[in-house]
Amino acid sequence: MLQAVTGADGFIGSHLVEALVRAGHPVRALALYNSQGSWGWLDSLPADVLDQVEVVLGDVRDAEQMLSFCAGADTVFHLAALIAIPYSYVAPRSYVATNAGGTLNVLESVRRAGVRRLVHTSTSEVFGTAQRVPIDEEHPLQGQSPYSASKIAADVLVDSFHRSFGVPAVTLRPFNTYGPRQSARAVIPTVISQIAAGQRVISLGALDPTRDFNFVADTVAAFVAVGQAEDKVLGQAFNAGSGREVSIGELVSTIATVMDAEVEVVADPSRLRPADSEVMRLLADGSKLQAATGWEPRFRLEDGLAVTAAWFRDPQNLSHYRPTAYAV
Repeated sequence: MLQAVTGADGFIGSHLVEALVRAGHPVRALALYNSQGSWGWLDSLPADVLDQVEVVLGDVRDAEQMLSFCAGADTVFHLAALIAIPYSYVAPRSYVATNAGGTLNVLESVRRAGVRRLVHTSTSEVFGTAQRVPIDEEHPLQGQSPYSASKIAADVLVDSFHRSFGVPAVTLRPFNTYGPRQSARAVIPTVISQIAAGQRVISLGALDPTRDFNFVADTVAAFVAVGQAEDKVLGQAFNAGSGREVSIGELVSTIATVMDAEVEVVADPSRLRPADSEVMRLLADGSKLQAATGWEPRFRLEDGLAVTAAWFRDPQNLSHYRPTAYAV
């Protein structure tokens, strides 16, 4: 059965495409159109995987193209989004257009094409700073950045289309995912790429916030689980998290240990969020997802970091990054 993935050229999307193909599914993969014909991280997948992938260059902001993209698909995994929080302060309108407007186009297309299931991607950022922990699915939503506000809008649209039109949608809310191919706008590749490039003075923003980190293979397994689960999951949102809380400062120490490096952290004011926009604490309650699908994370943070560090240490992989530059 055909599986369609928007945002397939990105970090999580490319891993999901590979997992779906390895599980025996043909995949239609949407990569953002560009004049170079690049397929993003899909270009790095093995040839035997790409043989089973129909790559479509396009844009979720194009409603007509999304209808064509969704036609004939059994499941649509909607991952396409603008995700860099700092850039959402610079260009908030583009986040609304892509994250909310693009999701609207996918919803209309899934509805008209008769797709069996839509798996919509949310984010733990929609919760803002935790009002209580661990964070379950009933925790209030707080738009503390234009990015999180645009994702809240997308989540609510998905819920409304399920209630109004019976669109068979389920929302997966991964907490902070990391692993090979992640962009340097996230903290783990920021630290690892700097160390891998030989730097020992690491530039970072705030060290006090805590996060719930999840290796990409576990996040992908959660997508597959909700895609295959019984119909009782429809209309619901599910958190995918490890249930382990780590501060950014503690994370840097763990990465340094894994990479056998002594580092010094230097505060870079340009990497700080506005004070009221910084999410200070995230810790997932993933029990609802486990009860519904049996999913649970398999990778300890230290093990996932070791795999990630090994990938970044490959000069060919590191060449995709600019460790000395701040990736907005």
